[in-house]
Parts: sequence; C-alpha cells; structure tokens
Amino acid sequence: MIWFKDYCVDYLEGLRNANMGTHIGIEFTDIGPDHLSARMPVDYRTTQPFGILHGGASCVLAETLGSVAAWMTIDPDKERAVGLDINANHIRAVTQGFVIGRCTPLHIGRRTQVWSIDITEEATGKRVCIARLTVAIIEQGTLSAQKEKVVVK
Repeated sequence: MIWFKDYCVDYLEGLRNANMGTHIGIEFTDIGPDHLSARMPVDYRTTQPFGILHGGASCVLAETLGSVAAWMTIDPDKERAVGLDINANHIRAVTQGFVIGRCTPLHIGRRTQVWSIDITEEATGKRVCIARLTVAIIEQGTLSAQKEKVVVK
C-alpha cells in the first residue's frame, strides 16, 4: 500500500466542503492499494455548449484525483501536495451518464509526484480521456509564507 494512513472513501467524502469537486458532483468511489477512483456526472454542470463532456471538467476530475492521491501518500501534518502541471488527451465524446476516473502513480518522489488518470465512460467502459498530473510536495508552512511575500500596490 502506498498511502500514508489507512484512508477510506467515507473519510475522503467528508473532506468535500464547498469546493469545485463538490459543485460539479465528483464522488470518490474506491481506494485500492495503489489507486484512487471517483465518478463524475455528465450533466449541465460538466458539459460544454454542444452537450458533450467539457474537457475542463475532465481536467478537474483528473486534478482532483491526482492531488488527493498525492496528499494521501504524505504526512498531512507536515506537507501539502499542489499541482504543477496537467496534460490531458480527450479521446471520445460523452453526452450523458457518468465518467469514472482511476488514478495510479507513475512516480512518487520526496518532492515531486507524477500520476496517471484514466477516465472512462461508466456505461461502456470506453476510454474518454487520459491525463497526467505532476504534483509538488511542499512543507506545510510554505503556502502561507508565500502569501505574506505578496505586495499589492
């Protein structure tokens, strides 16, 4: 198992307070020894004007999975996981139902991690998108220290 603690889906669902994942309906569904999965509806919240799954929504699902999975591998009292780069290839259109994202590690290092996220259509199992997320692992106080350095003129 690659996780820092023995996490469960209910615990992850409890972390979802008014954030983007909640707004578009992302639900964590499975934690395996080396993967994390979630599902997302294809509806008015996640489609583009032509009625197909918005590529940005796929990226939100991918970044949510990769960032949470990275966070699950570190000591959350000492470190934070923050996205550095995301790359997504949109393979086929989906107009309804749900998509499933499954996140697995490509590299888990001390300061960077790389995650692969495979998104499939729930009804058919056909691949919709493949994404790769690079995450930085930073010390807990780093974000607040950076905020203090910002000077607004």
